[in-house]
Amino acid sequence: MLTGKKILLGVTGGIAAFKAASLCSKLVQQGAEVRVIMTESATKFISELTLQSLSRGPVYTDTFDEKNPAVIAHINLADWADLVLIAPATANIIGKMAAGLADDMLSTTLLATQAPIMVAPAMNVHMYQHPAVMRNMNELAERGVMFVEPGEGLLACGYVGKGRLEEPEEIVKVVERYFERLAGSASLPLYGKKVVVTAGGTIERIDPVRYITNDSSGKMGFALAEAARELGAEVLLIAGNTQSPPPAGIPLERVQSAQDMYEAALGHFGSSDIVIKAAAVADYRPAVQSDRKIKKTGETLTLDLVKNIDILEQLGRLKTKQFLIGFAAETNDVEKYALDKLRRKNCDLIVANDVTSEGAGFGTDTNIVNIYDAEGLVQSLPLLSKRQTARQILGLAADRIAGDRV
Repeated sequence: MLTGKKILLGVTGGIAAFKAASLCSKLVQQGAEVRVIMTESATKFISELTLQSLSRGPVYTDTFDEKNPAVIAHINLADWADLVLIAPATANIIGKMAAGLADDMLSTTLLATQAPIMVAPAMNVHMYQHPAVMRNMNELAERGVMFVEPGEGLLACGYVGKGRLEEPEEIVKVVERYFERLAGSASLPLYGKKVVVTAGGTIERIDPVRYITNDSSGKMGFALAEAARELGAEVLLIAGNTQSPPPAGIPLERVQSAQDMYEAALGHFGSSDIVIKAAAVADYRPAVQSDRKIKKTGETLTLDLVKNIDILEQLGRLKTKQFLIGFAAETNDVEKYALDKLRRKNCDLIVANDVTSEGAGFGTDTNIVNIYDAEGLVQSLPLLSKRQTARQILGLAADRIAGDRV
């Protein structure tokens, strides 16, 4: 898929810059034509000569160093690229992109390009989790920038956590899958299918400043949407309250309450082939929503709650051709409750987890799940990243739809 593709590789100044050499080499080996822009800081970690040798082309570092007087380099590169890939991407370049700054060769080219942009962050775990960095990544994702999620492990600073640049082999695979999707490869198992995914938690308003919600981050739903797209599906994401950037390039409908989410899901249900209800929907809402802030009047406050519509149950009653996947987040008797939910709500599969298990709760980047159908346990997945878990779930769904019962 990379033969003849023009990839502009941006390398920024973090210790992970040394991996850019391997990444550049692998892209070239896969047939891509690669041009490299390095920031000044990146040259402190890896030499221009290294990337020039591996890319077999000039390396650009200075906006004012025009190697060819017939063109303006940053405009020429911006127009040339089929894809701009920034790896590693520091917090600094992510902040510049979000703010629209252009003070060096890379940031200037990024403002000029109309090509799709893919960012592979790499930084200290606390930097990655900083609210400003998360805000910037959310902003970029909303604009359509694609992200290659960093891995977890021992970082160069000595910390253990999330922020390590994804391995070059995996980044190349992400790039290949992007061009496969762009080509609309009919060989992908979900090509031609429409997949709707719900993600995040719902918000049930008490008054203008208070609400009821839960700890759902949206990460599992986002991973499922990305996995469905990688398998060739047309994907729609319906998201409530989330704490992670949504996947770039996937149509997104933002909702707030359970009723909002039901109406959005129902609106797309008839045209869907697979519906995945990964959202954590509030079971109850306040009976009365005040239009003004409720003031303190005593030592206690009693809220009357009424039951919300059960979205999964309603969709289960309405389904005709749709393959319906539900989720069950439990704290005990996981199999019992999962199978009961599957049967009551007419699901094809239920993905269940014990949220009290380490690595399987809300907000984590990993999960431990069991997948059930009407006959019982289908597959038990160990501790995996949510991306890996999502690929397993979508692969199983694709096999079932194709008639290959697994």
